[in-house]
Amino acid sequence: MLPSLSAPMAPMAPIAAPTLLIFLLQVGLLLMLALALGRLATRLGMPALVGELFVGVILGPSFLAWAAPDLQRWLFPANPEQFHLLDAVGQIGVLLLVGLTGMHMDMGLVRRRGGTAAGISLGGLAIPLGLGIGAGFLLPGSLIPQGVDATVFSLFLGVAMCVSAIPVIAKTLMDMKLLHRNIGQLTLTAGMIDDAFGWLMLSIVSAMAVHAVSTGTVLTSVGYLIAIIVFALTLGRPLVRGVLRLTDTSGDSGPTVAAAAVLILLASAGTHALGLEAVFGAFVVGILIGTAGKVDPSKLAPLRTVVLSGLAPIFFATAGLRMDLTSLVRPEVLLAGLAVLAIAIIGKFLGVYAGARLSRFNKWEALALGAGLNARGVIEVVVAMVGLRLGILSVEAYTIVLLVAIVTSLMAPPILRIAMARVEQTAEEEIRESDHRAWTMQPVRGTDPVL
Repeated sequence: MLPSLSAPMAPMAPIAAPTLLIFLLQVGLLLMLALALGRLATRLGMPALVGELFVGVILGPSFLAWAAPDLQRWLFPANPEQFHLLDAVGQIGVLLLVGLTGMHMDMGLVRRRGGTAAGISLGGLAIPLGLGIGAGFLLPGSLIPQGVDATVFSLFLGVAMCVSAIPVIAKTLMDMKLLHRNIGQLTLTAGMIDDAFGWLMLSIVSAMAVHAVSTGTVLTSVGYLIAIIVFALTLGRPLVRGVLRLTDTSGDSGPTVAAAAVLILLASAGTHALGLEAVFGAFVVGILIGTAGKVDPSKLAPLRTVVLSGLAPIFFATAGLRMDLTSLVRPEVLLAGLAVLAIAIIGKFLGVYAGARLSRFNKWEALALGAGLNARGVIEVVVAMVGLRLGILSVEAYTIVLLVAIVTSLMAPPILRIAMARVEQTAEEEIRESDHRAWTMQPVRGTDPVL
């Protein structure tokens, strides 16, 4: 029965003072340490992302809970509502980051070389997926939660092995000033294909964990995916163009920044409502803003600064808070973790390298593509959290999957740096770099640790 219109609802109580205090301390501490360790990482020749990821590891069960358990329990209480506040800030940050990534996509290159990216992605999907499924059947039964079917666990591990992380790839490429390079653009394009396939497979395996998967489940997910792309190419393009044209009349950058953020968040909500991942909607609308919006890049520079220097570091720092490295002291868990890590690295590298070589890239370009797509990062964390929530992964298996996410993200920058030093920059890339400078409003070789 609907409530009577004559009986007004009682106002919602505001957030409790202790909860607000803990939340503010969490955000302030995570951001402070993320900036500090991010700067330290850049001084050591690594992207800021590396330092930001380790903040959560330091403050989580892996270190602080062992060194100062009372302090860790007070600062990060085992209260879902408290932790969800922090998660909400991180989610907004990663969605805006993915939207910014879409804005920087060179769709002309995608149209010209989409087939090449698909070939690269195919190798990077098939081999790690197969190896991951095989590994799932060979891992000790103690890593599989009681009552979970071994086939479901193995399929889930295969999905975790084949995904790539668009947010991590994007931030790594931005950190290393490689986003304007053809290899960077192809890495993002192939990563988008990887993620689309990964989210589809994740939905299928998740359905299998709850109830028997049906042909209808698969067809529905594919249908939604196709419908979103068709909508973006037809109604979405003029809609985005119209919204940004209205805000562009102002001399201030505020309305343009707000409009871009609104479009990204609403698109994310739309894809999430359809059962797909929110990051997919953010990426698609980001592409539309960058191609159909025709926005003055300098007007979106404030959004870029806030996201890359504030919101995104908080998200990456939050990623390690649920990880427990102390479980790796058990020999069977450590050996299983090393085996899964080796399978993840070798499988992705071999698959992408083979696909790139078959697409007539030289060995250094193939190596760079393999390094970029090997970074699992945040997407792996999301996949692992889904597995933990559904009961497919034990705490030990969850930690192993997160270990893959961190190690592969750490490996990408040095290998990319070595490989890209041997790949000459083309005239097309120089033009794209000049456009990229307009977005950042900084010299090509500026000292910004984020860009």
